[in-house]
Amino acid sequence: MSNLKDVKLINLPSYKDDRGILTSIESGIDIPFSIKRIFYMHHIILDRGGHAHIDTDQIIIASCGNFKVDLFDGVKTQTYKMDDSTIGLYVPRMIFQQLYDFSECAVCLVLANTHYDISKSLRSLEEYLEIINNNSSRD
Repeated sequence: MSNLKDVKLINLPSYKDDRGILTSIESGIDIPFSIKRIFYMHHIILDRGGHAHIDTDQIIIASCGNFKVDLFDGVKTQTYKMDDSTIGLYVPRMIFQQLYDFSECAVCLVLANTHYDISKSLRSLEEYLEIINNNSSRD
Protein backbone atom coordinates (compact mmCIF):
# COMPACT_ATOMS: atom_id res chain seq x y z
CA MET A 1 0.00 0.00 0.00
CA SER A 2 1.15 3.52 -0.72
CA ASN A 3 1.13 6.24 1.88
CA LEU A 4 1.70 9.98 1.82
CA LYS A 5 5.46 9.49 2.31
CA ASP A 6 5.50 8.16 -1.27
CA VAL A 7 3.95 11.35 -2.72
CA LYS A 8 6.41 13.94 -3.99
CA LEU A 9 6.66 17.17 -5.91
CA ILE A 10 8.83 16.88 -9.02
CA ASN A 11 10.58 19.82 -10.63
CA LEU A 12 10.00 19.44 -14.36
CA PRO A 13 12.89 20.46 -16.63
CA SER A 14 12.12 23.98 -17.82
CA TYR A 15 14.10 26.27 -20.06
CA LYS A 16 13.50 30.02 -20.19
CA ASP A 17 14.56 32.44 -22.89
CA ASP A 18 13.23 35.64 -24.47
CA ARG A 19 10.34 33.72 -26.07
CA GLY A 20 9.03 32.20 -22.82
CA ILE A 21 9.42 28.91 -20.99
CA LEU A 22 9.59 25.43 -22.48
CA THR A 23 8.94 22.52 -20.09
CA SER A 24 9.65 18.98 -21.29
CA ILE A 25 8.93 15.64 -19.64
CA GLU A 26 10.61 12.39 -20.61
CA SER A 27 9.23 9.02 -19.49
CA GLY A 28 11.40 7.21 -17.00
CA ILE A 29 13.87 10.13 -16.89
CA ASP A 30 12.06 13.15 -15.49
CA ILE A 31 9.25 11.12 -13.92
CA PRO A 32 9.46 7.68 -12.24
CA PHE A 33 7.45 5.70 -14.80
CA SER A 34 6.70 5.19 -18.49
CA ILE A 35 3.71 7.17 -19.73
CA LYS A 36 0.84 5.09 -21.11
CA ARG A 37 -1.88 7.75 -20.95
CA ILE A 38 -2.12 11.54 -20.99
CA PHE A 39 -5.31 13.44 -20.29
CA TYR A 40 -6.27 16.93 -19.29
CA MET A 41 -9.28 18.59 -17.71
CA HIS A 42 -10.39 22.11 -18.60
CA HIS A 43 -13.47 24.33 -18.31
CA ILE A 44 -13.93 22.63 -14.95
CA ILE A 45 -17.05 23.62 -13.03
CA LEU A 46 -17.21 20.89 -10.36
CA ASP A 47 -14.71 19.05 -8.17
CA ARG A 48 -12.84 16.16 -9.78
CA GLY A 49 -11.27 13.00 -8.44
CA GLY A 50 -13.02 11.39 -5.50
CA HIS A 51 -11.30 8.08 -6.16
CA ALA A 52 -8.12 6.03 -5.86
CA HIS A 53 -6.42 3.94 -8.53
CA ILE A 54 -5.53 0.34 -7.74
CA ASP A 55 -2.59 0.07 -10.15
CA THR A 56 -2.06 3.53 -11.64
CA ASP A 57 0.63 6.04 -10.70
CA GLN A 58 0.09 9.62 -11.86
CA ILE A 59 1.76 12.99 -12.24
CA ILE A 60 -0.67 15.90 -11.80
CA ILE A 61 0.32 19.26 -13.32
CA ALA A 62 -1.43 22.64 -13.29
CA SER A 63 -0.57 23.51 -16.89
CA CYS A 64 -2.68 26.68 -16.57
CA GLY A 65 -4.30 28.40 -13.62
CA ASN A 66 -4.46 26.73 -10.23
CA PHE A 67 -6.35 24.23 -8.11
CA LYS A 68 -5.98 22.20 -4.92
CA VAL A 69 -5.41 18.48 -4.47
CA ASP A 70 -6.23 16.61 -1.27
CA LEU A 71 -4.48 13.26 -0.94
CA PHE A 72 -5.52 10.70 1.68
CA ASP A 73 -3.76 7.44 2.52
CA GLY A 74 -6.34 6.09 4.96
CA VAL A 75 -4.70 7.80 7.94
CA LYS A 76 -3.52 11.27 6.96
CA THR A 77 -4.59 13.94 4.49
CA GLN A 78 -2.20 16.32 2.72
CA THR A 79 -3.29 19.31 0.65
CA TYR A 80 -1.26 20.63 -2.29
CA LYS A 81 -1.90 23.89 -4.12
CA MET A 82 -1.03 23.36 -7.74
CA ASP A 83 -0.15 26.70 -9.33
CA ASP A 84 3.18 26.21 -11.11
CA SER A 85 3.32 24.52 -14.52
CA THR A 86 6.95 23.49 -13.90
CA ILE A 87 6.02 21.30 -10.89
CA GLY A 88 4.39 17.88 -11.10
CA LEU A 89 2.73 16.11 -8.18
CA TYR A 90 3.61 12.40 -8.15
CA VAL A 91 0.66 10.42 -6.79
CA PRO A 92 1.32 6.68 -6.46
CA ARG A 93 -1.40 4.07 -6.72
CA MET A 94 -3.80 3.54 -3.80
CA ILE A 95 -3.86 7.17 -2.66
CA PHE A 96 -7.36 8.66 -2.54
CA GLN A 97 -7.46 11.99 -4.37
CA GLN A 98 -9.82 14.94 -4.55
CA LEU A 99 -9.20 17.92 -6.87
CA TYR A 100 -11.08 21.16 -6.21
CA ASP A 101 -11.04 24.94 -6.04
CA PHE A 102 -10.19 25.31 -9.74
CA SER A 103 -9.47 28.81 -11.04
CA GLU A 104 -11.54 29.92 -14.03
CA CYS A 105 -8.80 29.18 -16.58
CA ALA A 106 -7.40 26.05 -14.90
CA VAL A 107 -6.11 23.18 -16.99
CA CYS A 108 -5.11 20.03 -15.11
CA LEU A 109 -2.75 17.79 -17.06
CA VAL A 110 -2.30 14.20 -15.86
CA LEU A 111 0.32 11.65 -16.93
CA ALA A 112 -0.43 8.02 -16.04
CA ASN A 113 1.50 4.76 -16.21
CA THR A 114 -1.51 2.64 -17.26
CA HIS A 115 -4.29 2.73 -19.82
CA TYR A 116 -7.70 3.69 -18.43
CA ASP A 117 -9.75 0.91 -16.84
CA ILE A 118 -12.60 2.04 -14.60
CA SER A 119 -12.74 -1.40 -12.96
CA LYS A 120 -9.32 -0.64 -11.43
CA SER A 121 -10.56 2.46 -9.60
CA LEU A 122 -12.06 2.72 -6.14
CA ARG A 123 -14.83 5.23 -6.82
CA SER A 124 -15.82 6.16 -3.25
CA LEU A 125 -14.08 6.85 0.04
CA GLU A 126 -16.05 4.02 1.67
CA GLU A 127 -14.86 1.50 -0.94
CA TYR A 128 -11.28 2.76 -0.58
CA LEU A 129 -11.32 2.48 3.23
CA GLU A 130 -12.79 -1.02 3.05
CA ILE A 131 -10.00 -2.19 0.72
CA ILE A 132 -7.13 -0.63 2.67
CA ASN A 133 -8.52 -1.79 6.03
CA ASN A 134 -8.88 -5.36 4.71
CA ASN A 135 -5.33 -5.29 3.34
CA SER A 136 -3.83 -3.84 6.53
CA SER A 137 -5.58 -6.44 8.69
CA ARG A 138 -3.81 -9.18 6.68
CA ASP A 139 -0.34 -7.68 7.32
